[in-house]
Amino acid sequence: ARVQDQATGQSVTKSVTPGQQVVKIVHDALVETLRGEGDPGALKVDNPPAPILMVGLQGSGKTTTTAKLAKRLKERDGKRVLMASLDVSRPAAMEQLQILGQQIGVDTLPIVKGEDPVAIAKRAKTQASLGGYDVYMLDTAGRLHIDAELIQQAADVRDVANPRETLLVVDGLTGQDAVNVATEFDDKIGVTGVVLTRMDGDGRGGAALSMRAVTGKPIRFVGLGEKMDALETFEPDRIAGRILGMGDIVSLVEKAQETIEAEQAEKMMRRFQKGQFNMNDLKMQLEQMQKMGGMEGVMGMMPGMGKMAKQVQEAGFDDKIIARQIALIQS
Repeated sequence: ARVQDQATGQSVTKSVTPGQQVVKIVHDALVETLRGEGDPGALKVDNPPAPILMVGLQGSGKTTTTAKLAKRLKERDGKRVLMASLDVSRPAAMEQLQILGQQIGVDTLPIVKGEDPVAIAKRAKTQASLGGYDVYMLDTAGRLHIDAELIQQAADVRDVANPRETLLVVDGLTGQDAVNVATEFDDKIGVTGVVLTRMDGDGRGGAALSMRAVTGKPIRFVGLGEKMDALETFEPDRIAGRILGMGDIVSLVEKAQETIEAEQAEKMMRRFQKGQFNMNDLKMQLEQMQKMGGMEGVMGMMPGMGKMAKQVQEAGFDDKIIARQIALIQS
C-alpha cells in the first residue's frame, strides 16, 4: 500500500522509465522495512568476558555460524574468543565445534563427558574469566522442531550465563517456518538478533523481509556459504537489491578486496599488460573465484546476472568443476 501511494501520481524523471522509477520506489520501501536501529554488526561485547548465546533448530547451521562469528570477532575486532558446545544430545556435536576452532585458531572449552548444558555453561564462564577472554560463545543444542525441552534447556542456560547477545540462527530457505521459529524463540527466551544462513540460495532475501516485518527483530548477519569467512553484516540496501535481482556490486568489490592481495593483483596486472598468462595464473584466478563464493556466488552479486547463474547451474556447471580444473593444473 505504501509503494502504491508513493508511485501513484508521481511524475517520472526524464532520464528513467516509469518501470525503473517504480523499482526505485519498491527498493526504498524494502530498505525502510528491513532496516533496524544502529549498526547490525556491532555486538555488545564490552565488559569482558561477554557471553553470546547461540540458539536455533537443528540443521540451521548454528555450530558453523558460531565458528564464523568467532573468527570475525577475532580477526575484525581483535577479540580473544572462547567457544563452548552445550549440545550433549547430537553425536559428535562437541567434536565438530572443536575441529572448527582448530581450523580458525579459536580456543574451545575442553570436552568433559557427562556434563549437562548448564554445568558446561558455568564452566565456560569460569574458564573465560580465568583465561582472560573477551568473549565466550555458547553453542546450544538444537532440535528438528521446537519443543518444551529445547526451550527450557536454552532458558536455563540463559539464566546462568546472562548473555549480552542472544542470536537466533535460522535457515533462510525455510520461508514462513523461519518466521514462526523466530517468534517462538523470542517469546520464550528473548532474542536480541537474527542470523540468516544459506542466503546464497534461490530464496535470496524473502526470508529476511518476512523475518523483519513480522518479528521486528534486527537481522544482524547473513551466512552466504560453508566457508568460514562467508558471513556478512546484514545490509538492508544490498538485500533489497538481491530481492529485486539488481545484484550487489558493493559486496562483490568487498569480497574481492578481502580475498585478493593488492601486491599479487598488481603483479598479475603487469603480466596481463605484457600479454603473459600461463596455467599458474589461471590456477590463481580459479582459487580467487572459489574464495569469493564460486561462480554462483560471484554471478549472484552482479546486476542482471541472477537468471544466468541459474541457467549455468541447470546446465550442469558447478564449483566442483573449478576444483577439478585446479587439481588438473596441479597434477
